[in-house]
Amino acid sequence: MLQDTPPHSATERGRAFLQGDPFSHRDGRGLDCSSRAKCQQVPLNLWNSWTKKNQGQEDYRNEVTLSRLRLRVVPPEVLQNNGIESLNLDRNKLKQLPGIAKLCNLRKLVLSKNDIIDFPEEIRSLVHLEKLELNQNQIRVIPEGVFSCLPKLRHLRLNNNRLDRLPKDLAVCCSSLQYLNLSNNLFLAIPLAVLELKCLQELYLYNNKLRQLPMKMFKELPLKMFKVSGNPLREPPYEVCAGGLRQITSYFDQLQNSRAEEDRRVKTMFLGMSLAGKSTICKSLKQRQIVQMSEEERTVGIEISEFQIQGFTFLFWDFAGQLEYYMTHHMFITPQALVILVINFQQYQRSDDSFKELVGFWINNLFMRVPNSVVLPVGTHIDVCCEQEVKEKKEDIMSKIQDMLDERKSTLAHLIANLEDNEESEFFVDQWNRLKEMEQCTLTVLDLVPVNCMDYEDIRTLEGTILKHVKNEAVFPNVIQVLPPIYKQVEAAIVNIVQKNEELAEHGMMDLSLLHRELSCQFHLTHLDVELLRDILRYLHRIGLIVWYEEVKQLESTVFLCPDILITIFKTLVRYGLTQQLESIAVDILIAEHATIRDRANWVWAFKSKAMLCQKAMRALLKHQLYLDGMRDVFEEMVGSRSQKGKLFSLLEHFEICLESEEVSKMWGGDHKEDLHIRVYFSPEIPEGFFKRLMVKACSFFSTHWVAKAICLLICSGKPLLIKANNQKGYSYIELRCRKPAERAGFQLVWDFVMTIISISNKLLEEWPGLHLCVKTPCRTAGCPAEFVWPDVDDKSTVTKEEIKTCGTCAFRFETELLLPKEYPGQMTRAMQEKLPARFSEIFRDTFGPCGTLETLHSKLTV
Repeated sequence: MLQDTPPHSATERGRAFLQGDPFSHRDGRGLDCSSRAKCQQVPLNLWNSWTKKNQGQEDYRNEVTLSRLRLRVVPPEVLQNNGIESLNLDRNKLKQLPGIAKLCNLRKLVLSKNDIIDFPEEIRSLVHLEKLELNQNQIRVIPEGVFSCLPKLRHLRLNNNRLDRLPKDLAVCCSSLQYLNLSNNLFLAIPLAVLELKCLQELYLYNNKLRQLPMKMFKELPLKMFKVSGNPLREPPYEVCAGGLRQITSYFDQLQNSRAEEDRRVKTMFLGMSLAGKSTICKSLKQRQIVQMSEEERTVGIEISEFQIQGFTFLFWDFAGQLEYYMTHHMFITPQALVILVINFQQYQRSDDSFKELVGFWINNLFMRVPNSVVLPVGTHIDVCCEQEVKEKKEDIMSKIQDMLDERKSTLAHLIANLEDNEESEFFVDQWNRLKEMEQCTLTVLDLVPVNCMDYEDIRTLEGTILKHVKNEAVFPNVIQVLPPIYKQVEAAIVNIVQKNEELAEHGMMDLSLLHRELSCQFHLTHLDVELLRDILRYLHRIGLIVWYEEVKQLESTVFLCPDILITIFKTLVRYGLTQQLESIAVDILIAEHATIRDRANWVWAFKSKAMLCQKAMRALLKHQLYLDGMRDVFEEMVGSRSQKGKLFSLLEHFEICLESEEVSKMWGGDHKEDLHIRVYFSPEIPEGFFKRLMVKACSFFSTHWVAKAICLLICSGKPLLIKANNQKGYSYIELRCRKPAERAGFQLVWDFVMTIISISNKLLEEWPGLHLCVKTPCRTAGCPAEFVWPDVDDKSTVTKEEIKTCGTCAFRFETELLLPKEYPGQMTRAMQEKLPARFSEIFRDTFGPCGTLETLHSKLTV
């Protein structure tokens, strides 16, 4: 804590600069006026000190940066200097740009994250412009005649606007434009002008409304990078596009050689609590008659089946309802599916607790995991309820679901308003934009269908309801997909292989090269080369027909033609009643695994008290189950030996499910009031499975670690970092604690450590698009409830440059490095880098030589 702010702090220097103080803050790339000052003009007599020869990769003679100054007009002094070649005005309050035409030598103009609605037509006068960034504004229309005046334009960012078309004269840039970002707009089709851009190398089209991509784009444009996720694509299907440019090109090659076929396939996921009737409905629909299921026959893990009716193929995924299984569900819950949420009306009571347990939990997790999905609630066991009771429960459930949707909308609006009202709102633009994107996402919740599972007329009514919804293009815009015949031929051949090979049918595994030989020889697919087969397998994997984890090195040559073996393994390790399973492991299996009855008792105790299983316990469990299922020969291949991990553990680690651990609290030694203390807040809450995955991913970076149920301790260069989860309603956060360094030089390593965990959290966040994170640091004054909110943490800017932070509640002032990184730790310390496993150190070394950056870490993290 400090009593006096030292002279010329970063904040004072920024304000002094704007007031004409020669002690201005500059960097090596030209003017940098980033500060909290509310500035509208800049002193003319300082102009010569603003500009500086740029020494960076882009050769701009004079580069001026006026970011985050809340400017509503461009300062006149800027417009009077036509020598400027690069002008950065991002994160301001600009709505118009009068006078910008005076900067006739401008080559780079950045207007990102402003309040621009009408496209600035004066830009047409900037004939030397090479780079234009207008992303994250509110532009709806770009007039004709602008781009025809910009023949040198090579980089254009228009993402995060409200565009649904582009002017035809964009084609004039055909010999120059190399980069184009149109993501997060309203395009229904690829603009024709884009197809004329013969030099275009990078094209980004995330989150539009595209249904079809033209073949010409991939045949005639020299694309090297193309991203199109978040669109209701039919041709090519999204699963093909997810494979990248090579697979898309291969898809169109196949279409050129043969007639396309339409495929109507719907992945249908049955979710809900245990014994709600999911399996009964699933099997009754498939077998076209009532199928009674006993309690002993309830689903364990996931069961997969197929159902065809009226030209539609439904892939039924029946998920077990016990919470213990939810950890593995996230591997299979995907967007673009019909979710049938089954609710037991006999158990359901019109209370908040009952709703939360039987309905709210699933709605909330779908909202975070797959927003914009379609949910059909189904009420079961209505035969034990009177007609009035069924009506009242249906109304109560639908009303409470609507309340959830409204509450979520209200919460997002509140969070957005808080950022907009913040006096330093320009530092939170990225968080604001994420919240605005989340605001556009919602679940489509269809009207609840009450069903008596023992009455086939009710089952037929449900079938008709499902068909009505999947035929509705407004609800399922991409249910019809266009495929080359070879895709369907390979799929049919794989089904045939599994059906005719009894041994294969038991475990479903086949070597990739053997599969290729069988398809080529036995099924006369002689034109099927290995690369095309890989493309088709990727597609079949993404739609859920086969499982192929090519990204896992130990599994890249193994194709699971049916996923039953994986589900058997998962349900053995992650299951309801696991304690009883552990207790029932036979003595002969214990002996074979060099374990004793006492070891088995310790496994049971560790699982009951800490929710943990050691590797030896998992080996014994799996051997017990696989031997019972007659798959003795599969055990060593999947589980491995006692000295070497098998395929299973590689897979569990890949999905952040499995991790060995030891005691945490005694290694940490308790919290200290001097600790560096950070909270990562979650809205609406920490999703089921998020914290476990964060721990596994973090522990893969730092080999020294200890883990318990909701707490993890990491060690790097002898420095401990504690990670702990708190998931109370309305107060959901992950806490990070580090010991305060004894010397100032130690802060760099500690903040690198913290930023690594935050980077991992942000990367995991991509899998929960309906989830928002906010990082805060509690005030260090004892008893003060205030928190310091972290500004946006993007990869190219500092968190803060201030030396001192003042608490707005208790008025105490603190050295900034006690609260958050004083500057974004772009260069990772050598000690931190040396602690990373070889596969991550290689990323840094290959890209940046001896020293990597956290920017690289963030961009290369894979989940």
